[in-house]
Amino acid sequence: MKRLLVKLIKLITYGLLVPVLTFLGTQFRLFFQSQKPKLTGAYWKQKWQAIRQFNPLKPRLSELRSMLRFALKGALFLLLAFTIFYLAVFTGIVGGAVPSRAQLKAIQNNTASEVYSADRVLLGRYYIQDRTNIRYDDIAPVAIDALVATEDVRFYEHGGVDTRSLARVFVKTLMMGQESSGGGSTLSQQLAKNLFPRKGYRLWDMPVNKMREIIIARKLESIYSKQELLELYLNTVPMGGNLYGIERASRRFFNTTADSLKTEQAAVLIGMLKATTSYNPRLYPERSLKRRNVVLNQMARYNYLTPQQADSLKQLPLKLNYRYVTHNDGMAPYFREQLRQELVQWAASQRKQNGQPYNLYTDGLKIYTTIDSRMQRHAEQAVRKKMAQLQQQFDAHWKGRTPWGSDASVMQLAMQRSDRYKKLKANGASDEEVLENFRQPVNMPVFSWKGNSNKSMTPMDSLAYYQRFLNTGLLSMEPATGYVRAWVGGINHHAFKYDHVRSRRQVGSTFKPFVYAAALEKGIDPCNYFPNELTTYPEYDDWSPRNSNGQYGGEYTMRGALAQSVNTISAHLILETGVDRTVALARRMGIQQDLPRVPSLALGTADLSLLEMVSAYSAFANGGYKTAPIYIERIEDRQGRVVHQHRSGSGTQRVLSRDNAAIMLHLLQGVVEEGSAARLRTEYGLRMDIAGKTGTSQEHADGWFIGITPELVTGVWVGAESPKVRFRTISEGQGSRTAMPVWGEYMRRVAQDKEFASLRTGRFAPLPSHLQGMLSCASYRDAPPEPENIFDRIADRVVKTYEDWKNQAKSNRERKKQERKRKQEEKKEKRIRWF
Repeated sequence: MKRLLVKLIKLITYGLLVPVLTFLGTQFRLFFQSQKPKLTGAYWKQKWQAIRQFNPLKPRLSELRSMLRFALKGALFLLLAFTIFYLAVFTGIVGGAVPSRAQLKAIQNNTASEVYSADRVLLGRYYIQDRTNIRYDDIAPVAIDALVATEDVRFYEHGGVDTRSLARVFVKTLMMGQESSGGGSTLSQQLAKNLFPRKGYRLWDMPVNKMREIIIARKLESIYSKQELLELYLNTVPMGGNLYGIERASRRFFNTTADSLKTEQAAVLIGMLKATTSYNPRLYPERSLKRRNVVLNQMARYNYLTPQQADSLKQLPLKLNYRYVTHNDGMAPYFREQLRQELVQWAASQRKQNGQPYNLYTDGLKIYTTIDSRMQRHAEQAVRKKMAQLQQQFDAHWKGRTPWGSDASVMQLAMQRSDRYKKLKANGASDEEVLENFRQPVNMPVFSWKGNSNKSMTPMDSLAYYQRFLNTGLLSMEPATGYVRAWVGGINHHAFKYDHVRSRRQVGSTFKPFVYAAALEKGIDPCNYFPNELTTYPEYDDWSPRNSNGQYGGEYTMRGALAQSVNTISAHLILETGVDRTVALARRMGIQQDLPRVPSLALGTADLSLLEMVSAYSAFANGGYKTAPIYIERIEDRQGRVVHQHRSGSGTQRVLSRDNAAIMLHLLQGVVEEGSAARLRTEYGLRMDIAGKTGTSQEHADGWFIGITPELVTGVWVGAESPKVRFRTISEGQGSRTAMPVWGEYMRRVAQDKEFASLRTGRFAPLPSHLQGMLSCASYRDAPPEPENIFDRIADRVVKTYEDWKNQAKSNRERKKQERKRKQEEKKEKRIRWF
């Protein structure tokens, strides 16, 4: 029916427009052909003199009739022209289609999508326009009063168009040139302009745009109540830059919510609407203060404030609590960036009710994650504290020297990875031009643990400066559910964008538990004693795995060998178990990257991510079940409808037998109780059950620690961007000295938080009785003497007989020699006596 009505109006308009244009064309032609005297200056001068000489008190009838006829024709002509112009705009013939009532009822502002933690703390937002829609009841009444008093005092009286204001604009602004007399647009018309921005129509810009706004305003008034219009307006109004709406403006300028605005604060924000840049309180505080006082005067003028209240408020200074948050700021920036990339792909593949795909930046989605804001805060604080200390040690370790020495490949690779290099190359710059650009000093923000600052330095010097920093990644998840509770991808998202939760680095000894688990699955007894012997394997190019401490000898059970991270025994186990069997188990447990099918895999030569490793370790704590990491609980649209829901239990599968998972947990506890992680008890005072494994890569470029408690599996990696930047000695660069302190500080903070009291004394399930007997063996023993056989005894007897004969012969020779010497002495003595 509505479509038929619109078509009918268009037909009528076209029907009227053609004869009117024909009539005007005829009149125009006659004007030139038969009334040429009217084109002369003398004719119009004569007319002007006649008007001036006309006396309304003594009018002549002919003159009066002529003027009335002229005025009536002019009025009718203007009315007809206005009607045609109105219909032309209304039907879309001029200016394009006007939004229908259905479209206006379905108005949806471009609204930021928001990310929330599991405990309902806002973590961050994704937007093109920084806007948060709120209800009318969530807006402070003083903000409503200030808006109406300043922008549209008869808002509650008109139906979208204020004729008195239009008349004032026509008389004072257009005819008298008083620009300070104010505008004629109502709040409804301003809302129409905000919702449907003006377009260019050459010479007809102003009349067409104004007419469109009047038509849309009238429609809005017929659809929405006054409160709904105010709500829509204050959610839509631009506040400068990409900032929109009263809620976001309140948070940015005063760090408060729209429903908590004070009168003087509301006056500042409403005052900005006249010119958001000129009256920005941060950029131009004096202008903003004057404009605020104008708003307060308006509120007093229209009885929203008493004169005394207005005078008192005008004496207050301008107090801001400015808080501008970028995507680099706030909690969990690395996690939010990873989430953004996944959500963009998800949104493009999902359809709204109207059949269009979701838009992460405009559709106002609510993303509820599994991140716990309290654990996340503890993790970030632990990283800041321990990494600042570790960096201080590293700088002292390399004081006066460059960690990468004369190796130019480090800087070359760093330059090629930089955004500046990629942009220059994309624009066709040559290698010489790129190098020249990197040698030109520029002002830039510089990160340091003592505080950020702005400095002038060349991009090449900046790269060298940041290459010296040690970075980290931390991931903490619940093994039972797979819920990720904390995600720290680096030390500072402003300076270091690379997320080290997902980066792949050499894992070192943290891979050994997969080797031991595969050995258990094959049936190897965990209480077997394995010799700690330096062995060369000719079939593998004379591979000879060495222990990091250079010590050999004795025999270890699996618990002792894992606790002391004995490389020789890990190599023996992977060869006895089979490399392929070990690789297959690791993949079932959650390792997704390709693994090198060589025996050195047992020592951790694979490059893997922290996300994979933590996920795989969860099977040890989860009775042999692998649980995939989960960090999105559900997603809601702007109406609160759930459009995505995580299904509990999905992604869980058994990868180890229950007994072998329990044995592995027992073996990994040995690392804390008698191995490289014993400091967690003494230095950090942790009393809960802990199992885990330290890891150090070749040349100690990467330090790892993955720890398991009854409720959490947490992994930490520490290293520099380039593996060639590292400590010179393993005593300083091993995982127990770099990564484990971050883990210990994080768990200490979590355990001290009263919200997580159960973590302080958490206990693993006790070993089943049949496993307790199986594992009742010492971790280490001295190597026993080798057993003898009959051939060994015969050989020993022969050797002993030979040695005895040899000794006896020597003794006989000595005895005979002494006898000869004695006889010679006796003969000599007899000769002396004879003489």
